[in-house]
Amino acid sequence: MTPAVPAVAASLPTAHTWNDVVAQVGAPTSADNPLRCFGLEELTYCLGFGFVDKLPTAAQLGKDTSVAENATGAQSPQQFAAARAAMPKETRLNAELTELRSAWDGRAKARTLAGGGAGVAQVVAAPDSKYIMAGYAVDQEKGYWCGPATFQSIDWADDDQKDTQTSWASDLGTTTSGTSITAMVQQTNAKTDWDVAAGAYIVQSVSSWTASTFLNVHQSHLGDGSPAPIIEHPQLLKRYFPYLAFDHSGHFQVGRGYNQTTNTIGIFEVFNERRFNSNGNITDGPKNIPASAMLNATLANQFQNIGL
Repeated sequence: MTPAVPAVAASLPTAHTWNDVVAQVGAPTSADNPLRCFGLEELTYCLGFGFVDKLPTAAQLGKDTSVAENATGAQSPQQFAAARAAMPKETRLNAELTELRSAWDGRAKARTLAGGGAGVAQVVAAPDSKYIMAGYAVDQEKGYWCGPATFQSIDWADDDQKDTQTSWASDLGTTTSGTSITAMVQQTNAKTDWDVAAGAYIVQSVSSWTASTFLNVHQSHLGDGSPAPIIEHPQLLKRYFPYLAFDHSGHFQVGRGYNQTTNTIGIFEVFNERRFNSNGNITDGPKNIPASAMLNATLANQFQNIGL
Protein backbone atom coordinates (compact mmCIF):
# COMPACT_ATOMS: atom_id res chain seq x y z
CA MET A 1 0.00 0.00 0.00
CA THR A 2 1.37 3.42 -0.97
CA PRO A 3 1.77 5.65 2.10
CA ALA A 4 -0.08 8.95 2.24
CA VAL A 5 2.13 11.91 1.39
CA PRO A 6 1.55 15.02 3.52
CA ALA A 7 0.96 18.32 1.77
CA VAL A 8 3.64 20.98 2.06
CA ALA A 9 3.02 24.03 4.19
CA ALA A 10 1.80 27.11 2.33
CA SER A 11 3.73 29.48 4.60
CA LEU A 12 7.42 28.86 5.22
CA PRO A 13 9.73 30.22 7.91
CA THR A 14 12.84 31.81 6.42
CA ALA A 15 16.35 30.66 7.31
CA HIS A 16 18.99 33.39 7.11
CA THR A 17 21.84 31.29 8.51
CA TRP A 18 22.79 27.61 8.55
CA ASN A 19 21.96 27.57 12.27
CA ASP A 20 18.42 28.64 11.36
CA VAL A 21 18.18 25.64 9.02
CA VAL A 22 19.39 23.27 11.72
CA ALA A 23 16.84 24.65 14.16
CA GLN A 24 13.99 24.27 11.65
CA VAL A 25 14.94 20.68 10.81
CA GLY A 26 14.90 19.75 14.47
CA ALA A 27 11.70 21.62 15.38
CA PRO A 28 9.15 19.23 16.98
CA THR A 29 6.35 20.31 14.65
CA SER A 30 8.38 19.33 11.58
CA ALA A 31 8.73 15.64 12.32
CA ASP A 32 5.63 14.39 10.49
CA ASN A 33 6.35 15.59 6.94
CA PRO A 34 9.11 13.90 4.90
CA LEU A 35 8.51 16.35 2.02
CA ARG A 36 8.34 19.63 3.87
CA CYS A 37 9.72 22.85 2.44
CA PHE A 38 12.10 25.49 3.75
CA GLY A 39 12.79 29.12 3.01
CA LEU A 40 16.54 29.40 2.40
CA GLU A 41 16.92 33.17 2.37
CA GLU A 42 14.79 34.27 -0.61
CA LEU A 43 14.75 30.75 -2.13
CA THR A 44 12.37 27.85 -1.51
CA TYR A 45 13.68 24.31 -1.11
CA CYS A 46 11.46 21.24 -0.71
CA LEU A 47 12.91 17.94 0.48
CA GLY A 48 13.22 15.57 -2.47
CA PHE A 49 12.01 18.17 -4.96
CA GLY A 50 14.91 20.61 -4.64
CA PHE A 51 14.84 24.33 -5.33
CA VAL A 52 11.39 25.32 -6.60
CA ASP A 53 9.67 28.52 -7.68
CA LYS A 54 6.29 27.13 -6.66
CA LEU A 55 5.31 24.50 -4.13
CA PRO A 56 4.74 20.92 -5.37
CA THR A 57 1.23 20.32 -6.67
CA ALA A 58 -1.30 17.75 -5.50
CA ALA A 59 -0.54 15.73 -8.64
CA GLN A 60 3.15 15.59 -7.76
CA LEU A 61 2.36 14.58 -4.18
CA GLY A 62 -0.48 12.21 -5.04
CA LYS A 63 -0.73 8.73 -6.52
CA ASP A 64 2.48 6.97 -7.44
CA THR A 65 2.59 7.08 -11.25
CA SER A 66 5.75 5.03 -11.67
CA VAL A 67 5.41 1.92 -13.82
CA ALA A 68 6.11 -0.63 -11.08
CA GLU A 69 6.47 -3.66 -13.34
CA ASN A 70 8.97 -1.77 -15.50
CA ALA A 71 10.85 0.08 -12.77
CA THR A 72 14.39 1.18 -13.62
CA GLY A 73 15.45 2.58 -10.28
CA ALA A 74 14.57 6.22 -9.55
CA GLN A 75 12.35 6.70 -6.51
CA SER A 76 8.93 8.34 -6.80
CA PRO A 77 7.95 11.01 -4.24
CA GLN A 78 5.91 8.36 -2.44
CA GLN A 79 8.86 5.98 -2.25
CA PHE A 80 11.17 8.79 -1.15
CA ALA A 81 8.72 9.82 1.59
CA ALA A 82 8.21 6.22 2.72
CA ALA A 83 11.96 5.63 2.94
CA ARG A 84 12.46 8.77 5.01
CA ALA A 85 9.48 8.03 7.25
CA ALA A 86 10.81 4.52 7.96
CA MET A 87 14.13 5.87 9.27
CA PRO A 88 14.78 6.20 13.01
CA LYS A 89 14.29 9.84 13.96
CA GLU A 90 17.97 10.64 14.41
CA THR A 91 18.90 8.97 11.11
CA ARG A 92 16.20 10.87 9.29
CA LEU A 93 17.21 14.23 10.77
CA ASN A 94 20.80 13.58 9.71
CA ALA A 95 19.63 12.68 6.18
CA GLU A 96 17.60 15.88 5.98
CA LEU A 97 20.49 17.98 7.25
CA THR A 98 22.84 16.39 4.70
CA GLU A 99 20.36 17.16 1.91
CA LEU A 100 19.85 20.71 3.11
CA ARG A 101 23.60 21.29 3.47
CA SER A 102 23.98 20.62 -0.27
CA ALA A 103 21.11 23.04 -0.90
CA TRP A 104 22.57 25.71 1.38
CA ASP A 105 25.97 25.45 -0.32
CA GLY A 106 24.31 25.68 -3.74
CA ARG A 107 22.31 28.86 -3.15
CA ALA A 108 24.36 30.89 -5.65
CA LYS A 109 23.59 28.46 -8.47
CA ALA A 110 19.92 28.32 -7.46
CA ARG A 111 19.73 32.12 -7.61
CA THR A 112 21.13 32.04 -11.15
CA LEU A 113 18.45 29.55 -12.13
CA ALA A 114 15.62 31.25 -10.22
CA GLY A 115 12.38 31.98 -12.01
CA GLY A 116 12.44 28.88 -14.21
CA GLY A 117 15.85 29.65 -15.63
CA ALA A 118 15.08 33.23 -16.59
CA GLY A 119 18.14 34.40 -14.71
CA VAL A 120 20.60 32.17 -16.57
CA ALA A 121 23.41 34.34 -17.90
CA GLN A 122 23.77 34.54 -21.66
CA VAL A 123 26.44 32.11 -22.76
CA VAL A 124 28.80 33.97 -25.06
CA ALA A 125 31.84 31.71 -25.35
CA ALA A 126 30.06 28.36 -25.34
CA PRO A 127 30.03 26.58 -28.71
CA ASP A 128 26.80 25.67 -30.47
CA SER A 129 27.50 22.00 -29.79
CA LYS A 130 29.58 20.13 -27.24
CA TYR A 131 29.78 16.60 -25.82
CA ILE A 132 31.86 15.31 -22.92
CA MET A 133 32.68 11.93 -21.32
CA ALA A 134 33.27 9.99 -24.58
CA GLY A 135 34.13 6.40 -23.71
CA TYR A 136 32.51 6.41 -20.26
CA ALA A 137 29.10 4.95 -21.11
CA VAL A 138 27.87 2.04 -18.94
CA ASP A 139 24.69 0.01 -18.61
CA GLN A 140 22.92 -0.81 -15.37
CA GLU A 141 23.47 -4.28 -13.97
CA LYS A 142 20.19 -4.62 -12.08
CA GLY A 143 16.69 -3.49 -12.94
CA TYR A 144 16.60 -0.89 -10.17
CA TRP A 145 20.19 0.36 -10.52
CA CYS A 146 19.87 3.29 -12.92
CA GLY A 147 21.19 5.49 -10.10
CA PRO A 148 24.35 3.46 -9.43
CA ALA A 149 24.98 3.07 -13.17
CA THR A 150 24.55 6.78 -13.87
CA PHE A 151 26.81 7.61 -10.97
CA GLN A 152 29.37 5.02 -12.04
CA SER A 153 29.66 6.76 -15.41
CA ILE A 154 29.84 10.25 -13.87
CA ASP A 155 32.48 9.27 -11.33
CA TRP A 156 34.51 7.18 -13.80
CA ALA A 157 34.78 10.17 -16.14
CA ASP A 158 35.82 12.33 -13.20
CA ASP A 159 38.77 10.32 -11.86
CA ASP A 160 39.28 7.63 -14.53
CA GLN A 161 38.64 4.92 -11.93
CA LYS A 162 35.69 2.63 -12.63
CA ASP A 163 34.28 1.73 -9.22
CA THR A 164 31.61 -0.96 -9.17
CA GLN A 165 27.89 -0.32 -9.33
CA THR A 166 27.62 -2.42 -6.17
CA SER A 167 29.81 0.05 -4.29
CA TRP A 168 27.83 3.02 -5.59
CA ALA A 169 24.53 1.35 -4.71
CA SER A 170 25.79 1.19 -1.12
CA ASP A 171 27.01 4.80 -1.06
CA LEU A 172 23.79 6.07 -2.67
CA GLY A 173 21.54 4.14 -0.27
CA THR A 174 19.91 2.35 -3.22
CA THR A 175 17.19 -0.18 -2.36
CA THR A 176 14.75 -2.17 -4.49
CA SER A 177 12.63 1.01 -4.60
CA GLY A 178 15.54 2.78 -6.28
CA THR A 179 17.71 5.81 -5.63
CA SER A 180 16.81 9.39 -4.72
CA ILE A 181 18.02 12.33 -6.77
CA THR A 182 19.10 14.02 -3.53
CA ALA A 183 21.53 11.16 -2.93
CA MET A 184 22.85 11.49 -6.49
CA VAL A 185 23.56 15.18 -5.94
CA GLN A 186 25.09 14.69 -2.49
CA GLN A 187 27.47 12.00 -3.73
CA THR A 188 28.45 14.11 -6.76
CA ASN A 189 29.48 16.88 -4.37
CA ALA A 190 31.17 14.51 -1.93
CA LYS A 191 32.90 11.97 -4.18
CA THR A 192 33.77 13.82 -7.40
CA ASP A 193 35.37 17.07 -8.49
CA TRP A 194 32.53 17.97 -10.86
CA ASP A 195 31.33 20.48 -8.26
CA VAL A 196 34.70 22.22 -8.54
CA ALA A 197 34.08 22.67 -12.26
CA ALA A 198 30.40 23.62 -12.04
CA GLY A 199 29.85 24.86 -8.48
CA ALA A 200 28.04 22.83 -5.82
CA TYR A 201 25.48 20.54 -7.42
CA ILE A 202 21.85 21.14 -6.48
CA VAL A 203 18.47 19.55 -7.08
CA GLN A 204 16.58 22.01 -9.27
CA SER A 205 12.93 22.03 -10.32
CA VAL A 206 12.26 22.52 -14.04
CA SER A 207 8.48 22.77 -13.68
CA SER A 208 8.35 26.31 -15.12
CA TRP A 209 11.02 25.91 -17.79
CA THR A 210 10.56 25.97 -21.54
CA ALA A 211 12.42 23.66 -23.91
CA SER A 212 14.63 26.60 -24.87
CA THR A 213 15.53 27.25 -21.23
CA PHE A 214 16.20 23.56 -20.68
CA LEU A 215 18.59 23.49 -23.65
CA ASN A 216 20.28 26.78 -22.69
CA VAL A 217 20.93 25.54 -19.15
CA HIS A 218 22.58 22.45 -20.62
CA GLN A 219 24.72 24.71 -22.77
CA SER A 220 25.78 26.86 -19.82
CA HIS A 221 26.63 23.78 -17.71
CA LEU A 222 28.34 21.74 -20.42
CA GLY A 223 29.66 24.32 -22.84
CA ASP A 224 31.85 26.60 -20.76
CA GLY A 225 35.53 26.21 -19.95
CA SER A 226 34.78 23.79 -17.09
CA PRO A 227 32.08 21.48 -18.47
CA ALA A 228 30.29 19.11 -16.11
CA PRO A 229 27.53 16.51 -16.58
CA ILE A 230 23.89 16.92 -15.62
CA ILE A 231 21.93 14.27 -13.72
CA GLU A 232 18.87 13.76 -15.91
CA HIS A 233 15.73 12.60 -14.06
CA PRO A 234 13.01 11.73 -16.61
CA GLN A 235 10.11 9.32 -16.74
CA LEU A 236 11.36 6.69 -19.18
CA LEU A 237 8.46 6.63 -21.64
CA LYS A 238 8.67 5.50 -25.25
CA ARG A 239 6.80 8.56 -26.55
CA TYR A 240 9.85 10.62 -25.51
CA PHE A 241 12.53 7.95 -26.04
CA PRO A 242 11.49 6.11 -29.23
CA TYR A 243 14.30 3.57 -28.96
CA LEU A 244 12.25 1.86 -26.20
CA ALA A 245 9.78 -0.98 -26.77
CA PHE A 246 7.96 -0.38 -23.47
CA ASP A 247 7.21 2.38 -20.96
CA HIS A 248 9.21 2.42 -17.75
CA SER A 249 9.38 4.29 -14.46
CA GLY A 250 11.29 7.29 -13.15
CA HIS A 251 14.88 7.07 -14.28
CA PHE A 252 18.38 8.55 -14.23
CA GLN A 253 20.56 9.26 -17.26
CA VAL A 254 23.83 11.10 -17.81
CA GLY A 255 23.36 14.49 -19.46
CA ARG A 256 26.63 14.89 -21.38
CA GLY A 257 26.08 17.18 -24.34
CA TYR A 258 23.90 19.49 -26.41
CA ASN A 259 23.50 20.82 -29.93
CA GLN A 260 21.84 24.21 -30.39
CA THR A 261 21.57 23.75 -34.16
CA THR A 262 19.52 20.55 -33.90
CA ASN A 263 17.93 21.50 -30.54
CA THR A 264 19.02 18.21 -28.99
CA ILE A 265 20.51 17.06 -25.71
CA GLY A 266 23.12 14.31 -25.60
CA ILE A 267 22.73 11.60 -22.96
CA PHE A 268 24.16 8.28 -21.95
CA GLU A 269 21.21 5.91 -21.63
CA VAL A 270 22.22 3.43 -18.91
CA PHE A 271 19.18 1.15 -19.33
CA ASN A 272 19.41 -1.73 -21.79
CA GLU A 273 15.83 -2.90 -22.13
CA ARG A 274 16.86 -6.21 -23.76
CA ARG A 275 18.91 -7.13 -20.70
CA PHE A 276 15.78 -7.30 -18.55
CA ASN A 277 13.15 -8.27 -21.13
CA SER A 278 13.77 -10.62 -24.06
CA ASN A 279 11.14 -8.68 -26.03
CA GLY A 280 12.82 -5.36 -25.33
CA ASN A 281 15.10 -3.36 -27.58
CA ILE A 282 18.83 -2.81 -27.18
CA THR A 283 18.66 0.69 -25.76
CA ASP A 284 21.82 1.63 -23.86
CA GLY A 285 24.56 3.99 -24.99
CA PRO A 286 24.87 7.53 -26.37
CA LYS A 287 21.64 9.13 -27.59
CA ASN A 288 20.59 12.55 -28.86
CA ILE A 289 17.12 13.55 -27.69
CA PRO A 290 15.12 16.63 -28.79
CA ALA A 291 15.23 19.20 -25.99
CA SER A 292 11.43 19.41 -26.00
CA ALA A 293 11.14 15.63 -25.54
CA MET A 294 13.78 15.65 -22.80
CA LEU A 295 11.97 18.42 -20.93
CA ASN A 296 8.58 16.74 -21.32
CA ALA A 297 10.00 13.44 -20.07
CA THR A 298 11.37 15.28 -17.04
CA LEU A 299 8.00 16.94 -16.44
CA ALA A 300 6.33 13.52 -16.70
CA ASN A 301 8.37 12.43 -13.68
CA GLN A 302 6.47 13.49 -10.53
CA PHE A 303 9.58 15.20 -9.13
CA GLN A 304 10.05 17.41 -12.23
CA ASN A 305 13.68 18.10 -11.39
CA ILE A 306 17.29 17.52 -12.41
CA GLY A 307 20.68 17.56 -10.70
CA LEU A 308 23.25 20.10 -11.84
